[in-house]
Amino acid sequence: MNGIKSWGIVPLSLLVFATPSRAIASDRVLRRELTIAASVQDVWKAWTTDEGIATFFAPKGHVDLRVDGTYDVWFNPTGKPGERGAEGMRILGVEPMKRFAFTWNAPPTIPTIRGQRTVVVLEFEPQGDKQTKLRFNELGWGDGADWDKAYEYFDHAWGAVVLPRLVHRFAHGPIDWNAPPKPVADAPTLKLELAANGS
Repeated sequence: MNGIKSWGIVPLSLLVFATPSRAIASDRVLRRELTIAASVQDVWKAWTTDEGIATFFAPKGHVDLRVDGTYDVWFNPTGKPGERGAEGMRILGVEPMKRFAFTWNAPPTIPTIRGQRTVVVLEFEPQGDKQTKLRFNELGWGDGADWDKAYEYFDHAWGAVVLPRLVHRFAHGPIDWNAPPKPVADAPTLKLELAANGS
């Protein structure tokens, strides 16, 4: 074959040794599963409506609930455009009461990758009439120091702030944005590196 040797079929054992032993950026996931004391309809509404966002996620937001609709979550509604929070995110998947997926961006404090996007996927599973199992995943991370910062930032933001506020919202009522609950000091990490743990 013109000087090129044919190696035939490579044994699987050789391929296993060639795989990386540590996770690469695309193997990173932030993942949490939690049970909310509310119906799946109410938890769905909290994530997918303007009114619902204001009860736990941020003081204001806007949802165009359709695939490729916008998903805006304004942590600082009076800020300048580009500094209000998650602005102009896109909805990627809508399966009512089952799955909701949207893009997400880095905070303004990491401007070098703010124009990039990760993907958040939420899965909703009723547990009777008054409880919902919520599976949260964020994936699509890039490589480099600023992506590392974003990964750390959102591990804390989702795990110590947003998801606990969702639980709080259904246990105690909508968040009072003049005196929101403090972040959970000992919140467990959401980090999962797929290659590192063999998943």
